[in-house]
Amino acid sequence: MKKTSNKIVLVGTGAVGMSFIYSAVNQGIAEEYVLIDVNTKAAEGNAIDIQDAIPMLNQTSKIKAGEYSDCQDADLVVITAGRPQRPGETRLELIADNARIMKGIAQAIKGSGFTGVTLIASNPCDVLTSVYQEVTGFDKHKVLGSGTNLDSARLKRLIASKLGLAPASVNAFIMGEHGDSSLAAYSASNVMGKSIHQIKGENKISEKELEDAWYQAVHMAYEIIERKGATFYGIGASLTQLSSAILRDEKTTYMISAKLEGEYGQSGFYTGVPAVLSSNGWERIIEWKLEESEIAKFNESCNKLQEVYNIAKEAIK
Repeated sequence: MKKTSNKIVLVGTGAVGMSFIYSAVNQGIAEEYVLIDVNTKAAEGNAIDIQDAIPMLNQTSKIKAGEYSDCQDADLVVITAGRPQRPGETRLELIADNARIMKGIAQAIKGSGFTGVTLIASNPCDVLTSVYQEVTGFDKHKVLGSGTNLDSARLKRLIASKLGLAPASVNAFIMGEHGDSSLAAYSASNVMGKSIHQIKGENKISEKELEDAWYQAVHMAYEIIERKGATFYGIGASLTQLSSAILRDEKTTYMISAKLEGEYGQSGFYTGVPAVLSSNGWERIIEWKLEESEIAKFNESCNKLQEVYNIAKEAIK
């Protein structure tokens, strides 16, 4: 029986997972947190470490290391576990190892009797979200990936910098794979109601600057990994934002990895698209009227993901 409201279980207590937990505890989005990791001592140590911070954050959250049975009455399971991305390695090159890891996690969570929402950030995010949903058979709406939420935030920041504005003044979006084959949906982007194309027409930003902004946003993770070995603060904040929208039933829109069933002319797998988030996961995908060049790029990204998803399915047979 449900004993508490807003309970989060984290699977994977590495740098990404714990950046998320620290951010979430700071913002007080849940009353209870459970940490699961193949390295049980690491999970225990991280739980104690966060416990030390809670009194100074004026929070009353409870946190502990636990087991998959703790998922049974959780509202939200967040998965960040998996082999990390190595310098120079693309997210898609991780697929075989992490697909097998995700299969084991999915089976353990399903076996617990879990009925809540699952949010996945393990890379490659889109493909592993597809793997998880296929293995568990959970309602597609209750499974989502972190998608291109972070990529879009990076794009907003870069464009805002070029325009001399705060990122909050810019609405800019990246769609498709959380990775190299994504596209910037500039036809759906704006600055305080002015379309990006209008801003470009006023010579406030050039076509090359827009292309460079997309490239930098998509390749930023590689730059960070090359310098410090991993990315975690940005994705940790992104996971907190998405988790908050789910737990608080916000019905807000984010660029998350949702399962396409005919939307944008694609079907059968998860990828980054605009969707409405609520306590039931993602409610619906929003379909923008994209330009022909954007549609072509989105289709290319989806074709790439489908190829890799097929590889993942072979790996978990």
